Amino acid sequence: MSDALERVWRDEWGRLLALLVAQTRRLDLAEDALADAFERAARTWPEAGVPHNPPAWLMTAAKRRVLDRLRAEAVAAKKQPLLAVEESARSAESDDLLRLVLLAAHPALSEEAGAALTLRLVLGISTADIARLFLVPEPTMAARLTRARKKVVAAGVPLAIPDDDVLPERLETVARVAYLAFTAGYAPGSGTDVVRAELAGEAIRLIRLVRATGHRAANSPTLTALLALMLLQHARRDARVGADGALVLLPAQDRDTWHHDEITEGLELLGRLTGWGCGSRYTSSAALPRHSTGADNGVVLERALAAEYVLQALIAAEHARAPTAADTDWLTIADYYRQLEELTGSPVVRLNRAVAVAEAGDLAHGLALLDGLDDRLPHTHRLPAVRGELLARAARHTEAAAAYELAIERCANDPEREQLQARRDALDVS
Repeated sequence: MSDALERVWRDEWGRLLALLVAQTRRLDLAEDALADAFERAARTWPEAGVPHNPPAWLMTAAKRRVLDRLRAEAVAAKKQPLLAVEESARSAESDDLLRLVLLAAHPALSEEAGAALTLRLVLGISTADIARLFLVPEPTMAARLTRARKKVVAAGVPLAIPDDDVLPERLETVARVAYLAFTAGYAPGSGTDVVRAELAGEAIRLIRLVRATGHRAANSPTLTALLALMLLQHARRDARVGADGALVLLPAQDRDTWHHDEITEGLELLGRLTGWGCGSRYTSSAALPRHSTGADNGVVLERALAAEYVLQALIAAEHARAPTAADTDWLTIADYYRQLEELTGSPVVRLNRAVAVAEAGDLAHGLALLDGLDDRLPHTHRLPAVRGELLARAARHTEAAAAYELAIERCANDPEREQLQARRDALDVS
């Protein structure tokens, strides 16, 4: 694919597909027609040249393909006349895109299926690339996408934007789908990749697209908080992997390689929600309320998910603001994790809180916070890895070695496993 066509694919796929779906009311037909149009462009543009208006060229080609298919279906089935696809019949383009996003992230689908379908329909990522991102064979992902499409059709999902009283809940579904894709990029379950930053980047692009669809989405506290969180974390992507491909933990990362423009944007977005400016620290002696951040600008967090993302973003901001690892305010981070645990009850949050408490200087309390998590996190390697690290700091090397052994056994990611083995081997168990 040429650079020009690839750029149009990346920038225009979701918008063009949204228009076609709005006009045809046929997800399968619209997707196939647009894919055919891009294939035709790949064949003709290298010789004929890139047209003056590439999106319009592609839309015209796709519409022709739609009409061809409809004629063939009408002849074969002798059913209704062709559907009209006049420009005047469609609504605003931004609404069409939002409809497509909400369709792909419908609650009838599992979050993973919704994430894959959203990446395919809204961002135009190929099935092969989605399969690679989710670490499954391409035929497996193709089958999942087909089932997801059929489920959406079978559920009779309307191509309409929900009423205002329902839209926030649906936008939260979009947020969960995007965050699932984002976290998959920074927590590969298996294989040789330390991170898959391209998947995280696509999740950010999705949230930007959704926020650009209109006032309601742009001012959604959930989407704003999530974008801030993802930018603050994604800004560290180039420092997470060493030249040898090994995982580089946060304290050892070269902060000069962080993307400080993204950090600045993340802090500004966070400040809009909390009144916490780039040059000041947001503090709270109590749990962040479910319905208000106490922000000066009057922004109200009406849902717990927005508050959850705000707290996670505040934690990421503390790391981003510290000039060096030694300057990190672990006491503040530990308190944010306490608030987050009270809000969510998540065992993963408890695990992260234990690390923060230990880093803040209370090693015994950090270890105590791990008690009772084995039944709640029975398969993850991260719990025994953290336990091994804290036990090693407490000079309980034999227990630490046993914890590391369990973590190594459970870990399916090659670079992480090598790092765990190195930590185990460094212990003095004589």
